[in-house]
Amino acid sequence: MRTVGVEEELLLVDPESGEPQALSAAVLARAAQDAADQDVFEKELHNQMVEFATHPQSRMDELHTEIVRCRKEAARHAEESGCAVAALATSPLPVSPSVGVGRRYWWMAEQYGMATQEQLVMGCHVHVSVESDDEAVAVVDRIQPWLTVLAALSANSPFWQGKDSGYSSYRSQVWQRWPSAGPTEPFRSAERYHRRVADMVATGAVLDEGMIYFDARLSRNYPTVEIRVSDVCLHADTAVLLATLARGLVETAAREWRAEREPVTHSVSLLRLAAWQAARSGLSQELLHPATMHRVPAETVVRALLDHVEDALGEAGDLDRARESCAGLLRHGDGARVQRALLERTGSLREVVTECVRRTQT
Repeated sequence: MRTVGVEEELLLVDPESGEPQALSAAVLARAAQDAADQDVFEKELHNQMVEFATHPQSRMDELHTEIVRCRKEAARHAEESGCAVAALATSPLPVSPSVGVGRRYWWMAEQYGMATQEQLVMGCHVHVSVESDDEAVAVVDRIQPWLTVLAALSANSPFWQGKDSGYSSYRSQVWQRWPSAGPTEPFRSAERYHRRVADMVATGAVLDEGMIYFDARLSRNYPTVEIRVSDVCLHADTAVLLATLARGLVETAAREWRAEREPVTHSVSLLRLAAWQAARSGLSQELLHPATMHRVPAETVVRALLDHVEDALGEAGDLDRARESCAGLLRHGDGARVQRALLERTGSLREVVTECVRRTQT
């Protein structure tokens, strides 16, 4: 069975005011003192965020346990440093982000200017194991139309600088400011994929392969396909659902490749429109159907994704849980809907952050 790992970026906030706090160095120093967490937590672009990475897991219940554990450990280290962690993909409250220390981050700040300064956004990246680069590229080519559904399921960033952005996932709009971000046309072979990456690096517009921010890419450190379209999810259950569906997509795509079935291809222009629609409405309105690119209710698109990966999920023992989780999200709403409901009930973005801090660990 393919293994899955998850990387989550968390926002550091003041537990009382809800305002972002530039305390990542202190949090990471605390984590470094704990032998169990030394290879789990990492610094990120801005000082108001911290990232953790789970170990690869083959069972989703074990992945859920590890995500919850890592979130609780992050909360403990944050509390010891005078702040709290929130699984929010953007800060609801106004913030002036500060870029972290290091040659890489300084290069980005110089190269990309304001786009770097404004990139205080928190995502969820899912790594799914593959057998070879050839299989990985075949997977990347075949999963492109379905990635927008994962983006809609994870939508958790409606607020930006103290205002409602009008989007369910404003993080994704900010993320698209990177010149290498977004969907890709079919590569057809590992050779062509690596040639494209090398050509992009050779332009000097990106520093290295790590700055190739395709929606799905080959990891440069692990034998995995890395799917990068999702907001960090408010609840751990939703992160596990994303991992479950991602593994289902990878396994389904690999089987199609082995059966010599051609990928369903859409132009990058259409894929970008589908991604925009997912960011705009999340699960609250219509989405573009991955097969037809026609507007249909979000529930129809989610059902289509479950049908597409049904065999892979069933064989892994994940189908019933995935269906239940999707039904719950459609019924109760994505993270963006939860945040907006909290604001409507409390009238305070500070209260929104406070409640999301609590939910991050549940």
